[in-house]
This record gives sequence, structure tokens and C-alpha cells, in this order.
Amino acid sequence: MSLLERMDTVIKAKMNKIMGKIEDPRETLDYSYEKQLDLLQNVRKGVAEVATSKKRLELQKARLQANIDKMDVQARDALKSNREDLAKMTLERKAVLQSQIAGLDQQIAELDNELQKLTEAENRLSTKVESFRVKKEAIKAQYSAAEAQVKVTESVTGISEEMADVGMAIQRAEDKTDSMKARSAALDELLATGVLEDYSGSDQIEKELAKAKTDTAVSDEFTKLKQEMSK
Repeated sequence: MSLLERMDTVIKAKMNKIMGKIEDPRETLDYSYEKQLDLLQNVRKGVAEVATSKKRLELQKARLQANIDKMDVQARDALKSNREDLAKMTLERKAVLQSQIAGLDQQIAELDNELQKLTEAENRLSTKVESFRVKKEAIKAQYSAAEAQVKVTESVTGISEEMADVGMAIQRAEDKTDSMKARSAALDELLATGVLEDYSGSDQIEKELAKAKTDTAVSDEFTKLKQEMSK
């Protein structure tokens, strides 16, 4: 793999990670649902337009049929008046209108077939959209619950980390305190044994008393330790 290909892979991976943090699946679901509603609305408009066209043709056919019925009367009246020429002319016009009606019947049948198909498609799509809506709301609810749980867990984790820092600070303070106590005791012992000179102005009697006190304390501690070991 070339350097450019590796860089392209890294960039895509980082972009996907960034988009994953930014993208809210709830917004994506809502957007998809809106697009489906738009599609369903377009189908319904198509159904309405086909139904309107069919109705318009049916009205046109009704008008032609009314004219044909009128021409039947006119042809009879012409024959009654011994006007065969007018009767024939009327019947010729009637034949033309009947031909037009036949064409309208075919168009109406085609539109009716198309209307049935669109209506069935609209029903199927409407069912799918409603099913998607129910599933969408369920997923959104689950995501919101998971998000709330993550926030709670993060809060608890943050508190735990903070308490761990506090515990470490306390431990350091205790260690320093023990170190200072040990150092003080060591200095007192060195002063008592005369290893270190005490320039505080204490006389020899005070030194002897301090040594005796230290010896007594050591002896008591030694005795106590022996008793504990014997038990």
C-alpha cells in the first residue's frame, strides 16, 4: 500500500469517527421518515390526479351520451316531417359521437386500471411508512435510554476517578506524616544517646533523665513484645 493510500485510509477512518460522534441516529430516523412521507404524499397526489382525469372523461362521456339521446329524438322528428336527409345527417353525427364514446370508454377503463394499481401501491406504502414510524419511535426510545445510561455511568466513573485522586492525596499525606514522625523519633533517639549534641541549653541532669526515660520506654516495649510472642 502506497503512502497516499495509507493516508487516505487514515483520513477516512478519522472522518468516520468524527461523523459518528456528531451524527444523531434519532435525527437520521426522523429525516428518513419525512422522506417516506414525501414519497407517500406524491403517490397520493398521483392517485388524486388519475381519479380526477377519470372523472373528467366520465363527465365528457355523459355529455356526449346526452347529445346522442337528443339526436335520436331529432332523427325521429325529421322522419315525421318527411326530412330523411336531416334524419340521415343526424344519425351520421350520432355515429361519430358513439365512436367518441367508445374511445372514452377505453380511456376510462385504462385510467380505472391505473387507479386501482396506484391505490394498491398507496395502501402498501402507507402500511410500510406506519410500520417504519412505530419502529423508529421504538429505536429512538431505546437510544435515549442507552444515552441516559451512558451519561449516568460516565458521571459515576468521573466520581470514582475523583475519589481515587482524593485517596491518593490522602495516602501521600499519611506517608509524609509517618515520615516526619519517624524522622522526629530518630532525632530524639540520637539526641538521647548523645550521638547528636543538644545545643538547646539542657544540662547533664536533663540528658540523664531523658536517657533514663528512653531506656525505660524501650524496656517496657521489649517486655510487652516478649509477652505477646509467648502468647
